[in-house]
Amino acid sequence: MNRCTQPGCTGEVEADGFCDVCGMAPAAAPPPASSAPQRAPQQAPSAPQAAPHPAPQSAPQSAPQSISRPAAAFNPAHTGPAPIGPSPGGPAQPARTASPVRPAALPPMPGYPGAYGRPPGSAPAAPGPPPVTTPATPAPPAGMPPGSSGQSGRGGQGASYGSAPTGGSGSVGSGRTASRGGTRGTGSSGSARRGMLGAGLVEVPPVPARDPASAIMENPEVPENRRFCSKCDEKVGRSRGGRPGRTEGFCRNCGHPFSFTPKLRPGEMIGGQYEVLGCLAHGGLGWVYLARDHNVSERWVVLKGLLDTGDADSLAAATAERAFLAEVEHPNIVKIYNFVRHGESGYIVMEYVGGRSLKDILLSTRQAQGDHAALPLGQVIAYGLEVLSALGYLHGVGLLYCDFKPDNAIQSEEQLKLIDLGGVRRAFDPDSPIFGTPGYQAPEISSQGPSVSSDLYTVGRTLAVLSFPFRGYTGRHLRSLPPREEVPLFQRHESYHRLLRRATHPDPARRFQSAAEMAEQLTGVLREVLSAEDGRPRPAPSPLFGPEQQTAGTEIVGALDGDAGDGGAPPVLAPVEPAAAAAALPVPLVYASDPAAAFLAGLTARDPADLAAALASAPAASREVRLALVRVRIELGDLDGAAHLLEDIAAEAPDDWRVDWYRGVRALAGGRGTEAVAVFNDLYDLAPGEQAPKLALAFCHETLGETAAAGYYYETVWRTDPTHVSAAFGLARTRLAAGDRASAERVLDSVPRISSHYLAAQLAAVATVVRGRGPAELTAPVLIEAGRRLSSLRLDTERSAAFAAEVLEAALTWVRADRGSAPPGVRQQILGTDLDEQALRRKLEEVYRVLAKLADGAEQRHAMVKRANAVRPRTLF
Repeated sequence: MNRCTQPGCTGEVEADGFCDVCGMAPAAAPPPASSAPQRAPQQAPSAPQAAPHPAPQSAPQSAPQSISRPAAAFNPAHTGPAPIGPSPGGPAQPARTASPVRPAALPPMPGYPGAYGRPPGSAPAAPGPPPVTTPATPAPPAGMPPGSSGQSGRGGQGASYGSAPTGGSGSVGSGRTASRGGTRGTGSSGSARRGMLGAGLVEVPPVPARDPASAIMENPEVPENRRFCSKCDEKVGRSRGGRPGRTEGFCRNCGHPFSFTPKLRPGEMIGGQYEVLGCLAHGGLGWVYLARDHNVSERWVVLKGLLDTGDADSLAAATAERAFLAEVEHPNIVKIYNFVRHGESGYIVMEYVGGRSLKDILLSTRQAQGDHAALPLGQVIAYGLEVLSALGYLHGVGLLYCDFKPDNAIQSEEQLKLIDLGGVRRAFDPDSPIFGTPGYQAPEISSQGPSVSSDLYTVGRTLAVLSFPFRGYTGRHLRSLPPREEVPLFQRHESYHRLLRRATHPDPARRFQSAAEMAEQLTGVLREVLSAEDGRPRPAPSPLFGPEQQTAGTEIVGALDGDAGDGGAPPVLAPVEPAAAAAALPVPLVYASDPAAAFLAGLTARDPADLAAALASAPAASREVRLALVRVRIELGDLDGAAHLLEDIAAEAPDDWRVDWYRGVRALAGGRGTEAVAVFNDLYDLAPGEQAPKLALAFCHETLGETAAAGYYYETVWRTDPTHVSAAFGLARTRLAAGDRASAERVLDSVPRISSHYLAAQLAAVATVVRGRGPAELTAPVLIEAGRRLSSLRLDTERSAAFAAEVLEAALTWVRADRGSAPPGVRQQILGTDLDEQALRRKLEEVYRVLAKLADGAEQRHAMVKRANAVRPRTLF
């Protein structure tokens, strides 16, 4: 492979002719300084390719709003937990081509998260997280004309007009239009705007706003290696025989005129209002100029011209951008102010965004830290959330962005904005050319056209490019992610890897189906990532599951309850039982639109038998009532009855992810751990930001004896969200099984005081320190600390005496083994007793006699008396 010759790039050119770092074709020769001054804005995409015509598709029937197939994720009327997962069809993202192809008949827009579940007739595979509803969004503006995206070839510097110069990724045109299809998704009942950059969880380094005047190009020229015919994509304006290439002329291939000469000069007044100051960049739709608005506070504005005034598609694209974007109002999208004509040309007047593109930020990081550097994952996810907010807004008003990539988002101060809206099109536009960029564009564009899921595909690819050294993303990994074993980041953050896999799945039906759905899961992944990095938990209510109401595996085995099977000390914590683990798993939320939702919300019974009786009086045998009854039957041990109910619900709603959830719960309760692992693993793929599938996997692996895998998932859940106390006790069990007492003690100590299981955790920590340990493993400070911890707890007499006996027995064993004694003049005490043999014997006798008085039966009482007699101090009589 050859080294990339793009300025500032450290990548290598692969066999496909594109760089594995910047995604561009190599420059024929370093552009002259005048062509690409350091102050010039970022450069545009590399060579486009025309996509074939897609086959026409018929518009699908609209789906009714229901629990299993809620309305589009951005539908404010949806009030229940959204569906999880893919749908049978769903187009992908558009592409820009030098000679745009007119799309064929246009299928409907998928912005609707299909019902929970997999597409009908498909095999259960790579599930994804639930769709999430977004706040109410405006309806598409009345009278908005059909969207038309102009084409963009390789010939141009990027239109990221406020940023530092970098090589852009080429947008290519494809001849396909949007299509739609229902999908399985995981939507929440609603998701509010997250606010500041980073969802309020990440402090992203601010990028100082750039002085607009410093961004003006000194000698505005389009480098020869980026000059292409806007009609046939043939190379134009190239050097020949030692003579420089022409900036204006006619294409030798098709005869179409071309011009790369700026049409406006500094000092020109446009529309009697805007004074041109100079060129900022050259993009797919032509030159971008900096100007000053003399009518509005002398503000800086950007004028975006046309690549070629003789090109009808370019003119239509610019006009369409004006019509579309004049009505767009979102803090993360560049604002369009006006549209003016000057001579025979038209210009869009838009907000100036000073800052740096995400691609600039990434390249500068690599230049400073090396070729394999990437942006911090938390920062990348923060960017992703901002982009999803903007895309969700566009989708909500019936628009598709089509060509998102790192070049097209600029950070200024602490705000991120989408720019270069030339590829934006109406979701149902059958005529406009489609824009996209190799390495980011969804694979189905040429056959199905753009869609909500294809827009989200571009976000997934962008996240990947920014977060790890994604070499080959325009070549060998053009339509895939690298294997997990090749990417250390994937190995450290499994949930992030699963999220990217779903976002970039080759099948649009298995991707996220709304920006809000993806944002919901991405936020969950962000919490998990940040907690893994700094150890601080970041709990948050789940959009899909209720809070923990039961726990499993929190029972402590008393030292006096009997010996272990091998004759040693009994375990500190009892092994978790499959049925108890199944009952402790979180319960999926009820859809608020269900006829029985109010009835179910009013149920207060906790006992399964009482709940079964209450459900029998439900006003209707709705799906929510039957799902509640499934759980009750599982808890009562009626696994066959639960299976019959699940089959009925699945026949009615095959895409409801909760059917799979309860199938996994039923398998776990029945002791079929391997079957349950397969189900919950699919649900983890579907909802990578949720903790419930991970907790379920932890329980399953533990019941199968796979303590290492169980410990991994327990730790992930507990580290992220300490409201799942079952995970803390499970993690402690796995640590004890591995012989790591110190780690187990730290985990138990981390159970908060406000938890109802705090006492159990503290008692388990006491037992962890002393139980089953020989004298050589104990020290006076360890024993004294165990006694202090026990004394600090408010316990009933019997429990206090039982654990005191265990601590005192350990201390007596240690003293009798002559492991040490207090220094002269120093008095060491444990539980109010001197740390010497006679004192410990007297205290132990006292404790055992207390336990004998509190014994439930004669056999236990005799055992305690026997222990008291055996330990009492020896006398002469």
